[in-house]
Amino acid sequence: MLVPVVVALLVLVNVLRPDAGEGTDPVADVAGTPSAGREDLPTLDVDTPEVTPAAELACPVLMQQLPPELAGEPSRMVRSDSPYAYAWGDPAIVLVCGVAPPAGYTVGAGTIVVSGVEWFVDTTDPEDVVWTTVDRVVPVEVRVPLDQDSAGPTALSTVIATALPYTEPTPAGG
Repeated sequence: MLVPVVVALLVLVNVLRPDAGEGTDPVADVAGTPSAGREDLPTLDVDTPEVTPAAELACPVLMQQLPPELAGEPSRMVRSDSPYAYAWGDPAIVLVCGVAPPAGYTVGAGTIVVSGVEWFVDTTDPEDVVWTTVDRVVPVEVRVPLDQDSAGPTALSTVIATALPYTEPTPAGG
C-alpha cells in the first residue's frame, strides 16, 4: 500500500513543478573542463634541504594537517629527499617544512602577518613568489607560481599557526 502512494507523490511532484513540460532537465549543465584529480597530475620533483632534528620533531604535525585541496587545486604526489614536502595543482603550489630562514630577512622589515603567521615574501625568483614563515619553530616555505594569487599561503596560515608553535623571529644566520 505504501509503494503506490510514494509513486503517486513522485509523479505529482514532477507534473506540478514549475518547469514541467518545458523540456528542461533537472540536472545542472556544468560547462568547462573538470579539475584534474590527484591521480591525474604527474609526480613533482621537489628540492628539499637536509632534515634537521627540529624539522623531524615539528614537521610531522604540520604534514598530517595539510588539506587535500588548496585554493581549488588537488594535492599531488611529490618526490623529494624529505618527507616534509607537499604540492597542489599544476602549475604547483609547493610547501616544504623545515627550510633555512630566508636570505635577506631582517626582523620586523618586509613581512606580513596572515592569520597569526608572519611571512617573509620574496618576489625576486623569476618563476615563483616565495613565502617563508619567520615566526615558527621551523621555517615553512610555500612557493606560489607568479600567475597565482596569495590564496594558498593565506589558507595555509591557519594550518601552520595551529600545527607549529610560535617562536620569536630571528634573521637568517641569527
